[in-house]
This record gives sequence, C-alpha cells and structure tokens, in this order.
Amino acid sequence: MAQTPQAPRKATRRRSRGFRAAASLLADRVQKAAEGRGFAVARLLTHWPEIAGAQLAAVTRPVRISHSRGGFGATLTLLTTGPMAPMVEMQLPRLRERVNACYGYNAVQRITLTQTAASGFAEGQAHFTQVPPAPKAPDPALVAQAEGVARQFTDPTLAEAMARLAMNVASRRPRQG
Repeated sequence: MAQTPQAPRKATRRRSRGFRAAASLLADRVQKAAEGRGFAVARLLTHWPEIAGAQLAAVTRPVRISHSRGGFGATLTLLTTGPMAPMVEMQLPRLRERVNACYGYNAVQRITLTQTAASGFAEGQAHFTQVPPAPKAPDPALVAQAEGVARQFTDPTLAEAMARLAMNVASRRPRQG
C-alpha cells in the first residue's frame, strides 16, 4: 500500500480567546516613549507612586533621564511645584536610593528639580494631585426614600446595601438624548 505525499500544512494563526490586559497591548508603545526620554526602565514612569512613595509622588513627576558622555551615572530630572521644591530636595538622597533599587544598580547619580506651576509646562504636562473637594450632602428627600427601601429588609448588611443602591439610583442624572 503506497502512501500518498501529504501537502505541507499552512501555519494557521491562532486567535486568542478571551480578554487581554490593556497593559500588554500598550507595553511596546510605552517602552518606546520612555526610551525616547532616556528611561531604559519604563517601570520608573509607570510605577512612580510605588517607587517614590505616595507623599513624594503627589508633588513630583519624572521628566527625563540624561546620561553623561563619560557614562558614569545618569541624571534624573523631576518636575515639581515651586513651593514644594525645598521639601523634595531634602528627600533626594532617599529618593535616589529608591530609584536605583528600581534599576537594580547605581544608575542614577544625581537628581535635579525643575520647578513649575501646578499644571506643568507644555512638554511635561504634569498634573499634580490635589485635595479632592468635600462631598456634597445628599438631598434629604432622597435619604428618606433610601431609608424606606432599607426598612423592607431584616438583614442589616442587605438593608445597608439596598439603601446605598436606592441612593445611587435616585441621585443618578437622567440621560439626555
């Protein structure tokens, strides 16, 4: 019995099923943008609050890393507001240690500060976090309506959840269109 030669199989591209994380879709673009600014490790940009700490990250943004011609360490340029610059400057040695821990070696030798307005400058466009406004007091009529809904349930956890749901539904603005 003679075997017939089989045609070579075409390599079929397998479709991925399910969802993909947004970070995986943008990883290459973020890396290229970061490298354009001198950031070999994009993690310094994407995880700045974890590296610098919440308090310091609220008033600073990494702008650029420039490497000297001799290759003996880099200079990290941070964007901050004018009034916060002295406070940030006192914390620079600790911040340099944290940044170098991110790189895994002593990559950054100096950190310089650039002072600007709270909204940043044209190239950096840094928006520093501000204290959120105090929430408005809910309408007493809506609160009474939500409490009426909550009284229908004997389980206190369920009653509280239903009261919040009733408040959210009642305070929702109607769609226009």
